[in-house]
Amino acid sequence: MNEENLSFLQEQVMYAGFGDTLDNTLKEKIQQRPEIFTLDYQTEYGKDKVKAELHFSQSNKEEYSDRYFFNSYKVKLEREGQPDMEQQFYINKGGSITLKEAYNLMCGRSVNKNLWNQKGELYNTWLQMDFKQTNDKGNYGLKYFNENYGYDLDAALQKYPLRELENETYKGNLVESLKKGNPASATLVKEGMEDQKVYVVANPKFKSVTLYDSNMQRLGRRRREKQDEKQSKKESQSQNGEENSPSAKKKTRRKARAV
Repeated sequence: MNEENLSFLQEQVMYAGFGDTLDNTLKEKIQQRPEIFTLDYQTEYGKDKVKAELHFSQSNKEEYSDRYFFNSYKVKLEREGQPDMEQQFYINKGGSITLKEAYNLMCGRSVNKNLWNQKGELYNTWLQMDFKQTNDKGNYGLKYFNENYGYDLDAALQKYPLRELENETYKGNLVESLKKGNPASATLVKEGMEDQKVYVVANPKFKSVTLYDSNMQRLGRRRREKQDEKQSKKESQSQNGEENSPSAKKKTRRKARAV
């Protein structure tokens, strides 16, 4: 067995977000010298269950037959009240999506990554899953919001009076968490009122951040729902008033005579 290759694979698996719990199983599989093999892993994020299947393959070059590659992993996400979802993520040279980032993408959030383009150049981009299209393998596509798109996370955060922005260390932690796609915990300062604990989510598509309350309900949504309800009632009352107006009643009687 190629010990150097094993050590490299173990590091890859760890940095992909699977820790070292698969180290022994990985070693046992390689000792069996199969052409391809998979390893199973599962974890939970809150109430959400995540199952992953890691894919490995042997080098197709005879002189390197003792070397294996960590090619990809498939994630199955089980969320209460929602249909199960599967997505394949590939291991690339630098910039591979970690398991937690994969989970965040599958939840509809955005992740910031440094990736390599086809010319071998490093570039920074925000990724978001496109649930409206899939490829021939059933994988959802990814949307890319590159630096030229003009999303400024710092400027988006400054639009809200967040306590964490007053301290560079706390601000740095907040930004790093958002870049990984996490709903980052923060404190919304309210003048004359008690501060509110909120969750912040990066929203590169609209060049903003979105705030949620402790129950992950979007702030402002209830207010908009009440406004929509009031507007609906006004329109309904207006319509009823028109139907019961003298002119409307005359039109109705005329139609009745015509019949």
